[in-house]
Formats: sequence, C-alpha cells, structure tokens
Amino acid sequence: MPERRPSFQQTQADFAAHIRHPQQHPAPAHIEDRRLEIYRNLFYNNIESFLASGFPILKSLINKDNWAAMVRDFMHRHQSHSPYFLQIGEEFLAYLQNEYQPGLNDPGFMLELAHYEWVELALDVSSAEIPTNIQQQGNVLDDHPMPSPTAWRFIYQYPVHLIGPEFQPAEPGPEATALIIYRNIELQIGFMESNPVTLRLLDILETEQISGRAAIVKLATEIEHPEPEKLLEFGEDLLLTLKGQEIICGFHPV
Repeated sequence: MPERRPSFQQTQADFAAHIRHPQQHPAPAHIEDRRLEIYRNLFYNNIESFLASGFPILKSLINKDNWAAMVRDFMHRHQSHSPYFLQIGEEFLAYLQNEYQPGLNDPGFMLELAHYEWVELALDVSSAEIPTNIQQQGNVLDDHPMPSPTAWRFIYQYPVHLIGPEFQPAEPGPEATALIIYRNIELQIGFMESNPVTLRLLDILETEQISGRAAIVKLATEIEHPEPEKLLEFGEDLLLTLKGQEIICGFHPV
C-alpha cells in the first residue's frame, strides 16, 4: 500500500496544488474559500506580474486568455529548482523549452524571443565582473584584447531584436542573427547586431592567449579569407569599435 502522509502534510500538498491550479485541484477541506481566494490571487498576480515585466514583448504578442493560461500552466506544471524570485524568468524559460506544448497559433519565434528577453534581466543581475588586473591601455593588434565577461554572445534563427507588434516574421531570416548583449561599466544594458565571424573572433580572444593580430590571422585561416591583409585592416577597426563599446574590456599582456 502507498505510504500515507501525515494529515498536515497532505493538507499542505492539497493547498499548494489548489493555489497553483484551482480548476484542476479542489480546495482543501475546512479552509474558508474567502481566505483561499486571497492566496490564489496573490500567488497568481505576483508570478504573472514578474513574467509580464520580464517578457513584455512576448506577452504583447499573445492573446490575453492564452497568456493567462500559459502562466497558470507554468505555475501548475513546472517544478522550479530555485527559491529566488529573480530566477523566475529562467524557470519560465526552462518551462517553455521543456514542458510547454506549443499551440497552433504560437509563433515559431516564441522560444527565441523569450530567451532574448530573459538575457537582459539575467545580465542585469549577473555577478560577472571585469577583472581588476586587466589593463585599460593597449594596442588592439599587438596586445591581447579581452572580451568582457559581461558581453554575452548569441546566434538566433529569427531577428529577435526587431520583433514586436508591427513585425512578426513567419519564418526564420535568410541568415542567422548574431547579437552581442552587454553591460557596460555604468551598469547599462545595450546590444550590438553583429555576425558569426565577429563572434568567432571574440571566441578566439577569450580562449587563447594571443594578440589581436594573431587572432585575426587565425580567423582568416579558418574562414579561408582570400585577402588576409584586408581582413586584418577591417579587424583592427572592428576591435577598436568593440573596445569603445566596452565589449572589449581591456588588455592582457601577450
């Protein structure tokens, strides 16, 4: 026979299930519905408000009733792994990736758009910091430019940074959308539309202890560029631009 819970534990379980999804789980016996209504509204409104502020574009593109149903299903179905309120957005993203059953009218870009919106909050609260031992003065070719740990790089199939009520693409773009989303020294969040080649250059600089010049030469070899010297000239200008945006946060000695 299955193990029976103590009555107070069973009441707690019934109470939590009811608060998460009142339509599917009856209220525990002997608890006044007026009191339960307070908890039902408080729990739903807090979760919905946080998701609405974290995913405002996504919410604006979904029918009001469908959005409410999605929030309720998230509360009911998803088992969060973090008790921290600021990580609800990450938990919601995990729900969309692993548990949510897409509807026929859901846009194909929904998951990527949710990820893009989540990144802004995640970066804003991230504990990542620029190393204190890094040099601010240097040469982008002769020294080792360092990508900032608060400059995150992503490639999307849809142009997620352009999506809104007036632009909702039915299909992925003809080319992938590469974005750098960054937090500068003044704690402001910005983004730069980029390309996969630039992201690869930043990857090389992040993982290898080589100069900017050597990184560009390596990149030219990888992509079989027909004129490496021209790529070197373009790469220098690019690294200077990235340094000005604080995507390159400084220099390490080679």
